[in-house]
Order: sequence, then C-alpha cells, then structure tokens
Amino acid sequence: MEMIKITLSGEEKDIPSGTTILALTETLGLKKERIAAELNGEIIPKASYESTILSDGDSLEIVNFVGGG
Repeated sequence: MEMIKITLSGEEKDIPSGTTILALTETLGLKKERIAAELNGEIIPKASYESTILSDGDSLEIVNFVGGG
C-alpha cells in the first residue's frame, strides 16, 4: 500500500494513499458531527468529507468540538 505524507493539525503523518477526510477522522475516533475540517486553508463542508481524498503534502486542520457544562 502506497503511503503519503500530510500535515495533520501541525504534525506530519503518514497515511494510505486514497484516504478521505471521513476515513481519516473515523480512524482517529472522531465523529463527523463534532468536528470542522480545514484543508489547505479552505473550510471543507461536512457533506464533502466522504468524497475529499487527501493528497501528498496536504495540510489538514481538524477542530474537535467538546460539549460540557
């Protein structure tokens, strides 16, 4: 399996080629409903997580919203 290198929230990470934002967030144990994703400086709509394939050199920022009171 070919691996690519991305920057995930400021840290370099090797992931399999063809990985989508949705697949990566699921691997990280994050729920789509509780995150926001920015790819190369552009906010990605949640509806596009499943179809947005990450490429070598991409920079992905993920913000995880935590509820509480």
